Amino acid sequence: MTAPAPQLLGGTDKAAIMVMLLAEEDASRILSQLTPDELRQLAGTMCGIGEIEPQAIADAIAGFSRSTENSGISGHGRLDNVRKLLTEAVGEVKTDNLMRQVAPAAEEENLPALGLLRWLDPKIIGEILADEHPQAIAVLLLQLDSEVAAQALAALPEDMHTPVLHRVARLGPVSRQAIGILEATLNAKIEKLHGTIPLTMGGIKQAAEIINSSHRSVEQHVLPTIGKIDEQLAKDLENEMFKFEHLFVLDLKMTGVLLREIESDTLVLALKGLEEDQREQFFGAMSSRAADGLRDEIEMRGRVKKSEVETAQKEVVAIAKRLIAQGDIIMGEGDEDYV
Repeated sequence: MTAPAPQLLGGTDKAAIMVMLLAEEDASRILSQLTPDELRQLAGTMCGIGEIEPQAIADAIAGFSRSTENSGISGHGRLDNVRKLLTEAVGEVKTDNLMRQVAPAAEEENLPALGLLRWLDPKIIGEILADEHPQAIAVLLLQLDSEVAAQALAALPEDMHTPVLHRVARLGPVSRQAIGILEATLNAKIEKLHGTIPLTMGGIKQAAEIINSSHRSVEQHVLPTIGKIDEQLAKDLENEMFKFEHLFVLDLKMTGVLLREIESDTLVLALKGLEEDQREQFFGAMSSRAADGLRDEIEMRGRVKKSEVETAQKEVVAIAKRLIAQGDIIMGEGDEDYV
């Protein structure tokens, strides 16, 4: 049987295919930029092109790729462009929060007082905001990480908790101009108290992150040395460095070694606190029958206290650390200590 001749595509055909591959909103946005003649020509092609073969789609995409080979995307004004796109998608408040996460340096240049606010002790934040209107406090708390915001809220007078949280829950769109006014007010307060406000920097979490990111020899040398100076600090650092989530990097073989050392009840409680997709790593290291039985046990256990889950996970971590120290488990793909 003779193979059908491939579709011969012109430039308009390829453009029509590319538009039809897009989501409706994206396609509509592109079509809105065309002239009436361009729109008429493209729409006619889209209606008359008929069935489109997979090869034709591949050719259209390849053609688009070739047309951009000598092009580039300028980095000038990139942050403003990204901010504009995000604002159209999710609104100004969410965009502000997101941009502070992905481009914190640039965002803190725009809002210096709010940038400094995130470095202050939460209790101090509460004191600074105590005489502000609940609506203003709600907006400012939303500029912070949720954990810091919770501690700052706790530092406010108790009778303010309800009105502030009510406004947080009901807060609608907030313009950048309004946030700018709040920022100016906050800046004046911080300047007034500048000499007395302690900046909270460092801490166990930050130290643990630095050690985790360093060469393994740093951990091997530093932790024992810190232990001689401050035994409790060394334990806190070790606990922060190795959490239950770190076990997710184990391959199936290493996970199986770990599972053989864990009591059934401890494992049920430890996995109870995980999302279903996170449990799959552990199920995958078992036989199908054992995995199904464990799933049933987890389901039958019903609701359990968070503290019980955390205790079980700490037991699993302790077992993992013992096996690592014995050389029975290798995290990740190993390092220079293994050949």
